[in-house]
Amino acid sequence: MTTLAIENTQRLVEPETALREKPDASPQREVRHEYTHTFPALLSKLGVSLLVSTYQAGKVVAVGVAENELTLSYHNFERAMGLAVGPDRITVGARAQIWFLRSAPDVARQIGPTGRHDACFLTRSSHFTGEIQAHELAWASAAPLSPGRRGVGGEGELWLVNTAFSCLCTLDERHSFVPRWRPPFISTLAAEDRCHLNGLAMAEGQPKYVTALAETDTPQGWRPNKVTSGCLIEIASGQTVARGFAMPHSPRVHGGRVWLLHSGAGQLVVVDPARGHVNTVTELPGYTRGLALYDRFAFVGLSKIREMSTFGGMPIAARRPELKCGVGVVDLTTGRLAAHLEFITGVEEIFDVQVVKGACCLALSGPYPNQDNTKPIWIVPT
Repeated sequence: MTTLAIENTQRLVEPETALREKPDASPQREVRHEYTHTFPALLSKLGVSLLVSTYQAGKVVAVGVAENELTLSYHNFERAMGLAVGPDRITVGARAQIWFLRSAPDVARQIGPTGRHDACFLTRSSHFTGEIQAHELAWASAAPLSPGRRGVGGEGELWLVNTAFSCLCTLDERHSFVPRWRPPFISTLAAEDRCHLNGLAMAEGQPKYVTALAETDTPQGWRPNKVTSGCLIEIASGQTVARGFAMPHSPRVHGGRVWLLHSGAGQLVVVDPARGHVNTVTELPGYTRGLALYDRFAFVGLSKIREMSTFGGMPIAARRPELKCGVGVVDLTTGRLAAHLEFITGVEEIFDVQVVKGACCLALSGPYPNQDNTKPIWIVPT
């Protein structure tokens, strides 16, 4: 286990977020960031961009590279949390609705500066769920399953971690949500956040694992013992395969291994579900939440911790003065930090991190362009 320091940084002020208020815009915040010189170089080498959500600031941040420089653009989504990325779509979980953005590659070329953007996603619709505290999101795919395995998700279904109702759900046009699965220790469907179900791992295009902060069946029952009661649950069997975490988040299956963030300890870990063994890959300078695994790298969301009533007693609380907010990139072959993006002001917590493949500098048009200091975009049939 290694503790990582940040060196060789550049400090920038992002012009899109300067403190200039407009009559038709909500109050804006100043966001300052810095990054290691390896960060844009790594994104360029991989040919990817990042999406980063923060519900504290109510933003989705598009992080890319243009002319070898890191680019960040900020887009307002009320209480932005979970993100899901498909080949031609992006989905954003917000306070009371799920937003759907569609790819518009022809539009990308028309957004200034000319030639800067190689991908574009436009907000097209939303589904009103009410405040179900939707945490992570994921699209089920039509990928073939292993012999003898049955999937729980249909092709193209969006799965949501419905934290308020302690279940996994999908959406249809008639209902707020459609409950599809809940842990066996949850006795009924109720908006009581009984176990703080929060993370969802997909495998072969199907829901595979979830994380919860406790195996409890009472309203807010996860709170009293949250320092040690976190768990990883296999969906198909309903069995808890690993226990003893302090507020785990963001389970993922990658390279045939199961990864998750031991958030309360600021760690990236790998889990052996068959034996329940947990190995720490690395320790990072932040509350770890939001994980994207691509190639041999882990893009890890890092947050500062808020009031001690929630985080008191967590192992990471002892390191509170040194915690950072941003995205750390861990080389999974060495466990070392390969690059780092840090928000100095304006953003204090990260919820989700997702990789957008094949896009070095993507443009987003969110639901509130006037608040984003951008022009609205309309597309119509030719």
